Amino acid sequence: MEDFESAADQDARSGRRALVVGAGIAGLAAALRLHQQGWDVVIVERASTRRSSGYLLNLHGPGYDAAERLGLVPALTRRDIGFFTSILVHADGREKLRIPAAVTEAAVGDRALSLFRGDLESALYDAVAEFADIRFGTTPQAIVQTPGEVTVTLSDGTRLQGDLLVGADGVHSRVRELVFGIESDYFVDLGHMVGAFPLHTVPEHISEGFGTTFIGPGRTAAVMNLGPQRSSAFFTYRCPDPNAELSLGAQPALTQAFGDLGGGVAEALHQLDPATAYFDTVGQIVTDRWSRDRVVLLGDAAWCVTVFAGYGAALALDGADRLGSALAAHEEDIPAALAAWEASLRPEVRKRQALARKGISRFAPPSRTHVWAGELMLRAIQLPGIRTLVRRSIQRANN
Repeated sequence: MEDFESAADQDARSGRRALVVGAGIAGLAAALRLHQQGWDVVIVERASTRRSSGYLLNLHGPGYDAAERLGLVPALTRRDIGFFTSILVHADGREKLRIPAAVTEAAVGDRALSLFRGDLESALYDAVAEFADIRFGTTPQAIVQTPGEVTVTLSDGTRLQGDLLVGADGVHSRVRELVFGIESDYFVDLGHMVGAFPLHTVPEHISEGFGTTFIGPGRTAAVMNLGPQRSSAFFTYRCPDPNAELSLGAQPALTQAFGDLGGGVAEALHQLDPATAYFDTVGQIVTDRWSRDRVVLLGDAAWCVTVFAGYGAALALDGADRLGSALAAHEEDIPAALAAWEASLRPEVRKRQALARKGISRFAPPSRTHVWAGELMLRAIQLPGIRTLVRRSIQRANN
């Protein structure tokens, strides 16, 4: 029998109701921010259980500020990995140069956190689990709007009504498809693949607190030993046919692209578990609008700056926080709130997407000359004067 819950029933109990699709960083942050303003929240998640893996990310600048406003910093500080020494290696694993943790710390500053994506999601989940109605293993099948509400029919037969629908269901967003159109109209393929997964056993020659990185023409491979249950591998590479790579599968594709490397890469690839690995094409979502009436897209569903920007989690937190502020400022007019929110955030998204496109050459250099130039830059930032310039550059990018 269909489970039908109206917005009016919810209003009689505790006020406005938000339906959030996606239990990742953006969706959980939106749920937390809206709850703090008195909204009832239902979260719909396609996966059957919580996710807990993912690659390393950094929160600084507006991302750290948003985490602070959301009340997350104490919980995240307990999960902070801190800075680690990065060793650049040759293809056979021999060391080229190393960047001590202190150099990175001095460049970024003390208002910064280094986290696994899953740890950030866990902190957010813990913050919302007590109040949110979280429904795993279901997806939207139909979305209908009227001037006063939005109705979502789910794949499990449930029909939900609310005042607002937040589509935070990632780059392959079902909400975006139902409300705005097919993915191919908005997805800009950058011609690269990315893979990341946790490591249960780290190669013995990589000491705890260290990470090794190989950067060569068209590809990067990194293996990080940050202690028990804190270690991971990351790969990205240029690819002329991403769909063929997806069809091949994570382990065969990554082994084909990186199997010739030493330095612990082969050992890492043997540990790849498709159930906990992230493996996908790299592309941006570019749309001319992020909202339609009472439906709004947030995070990768709206913009997807990609891993090359290194700012996706920060934008998700900042976007969720700004969304809450806009809704508070336009309590009686949700479409106006969403328009104001988009106008405030879109310049930052444009900047980050542009930086991501420029940043491709750092992760997948076009030639050996580009590799060499990158190594010169890494050597230079260890000089005190250059380190200060790098920090100022990071600060300007975050303002």
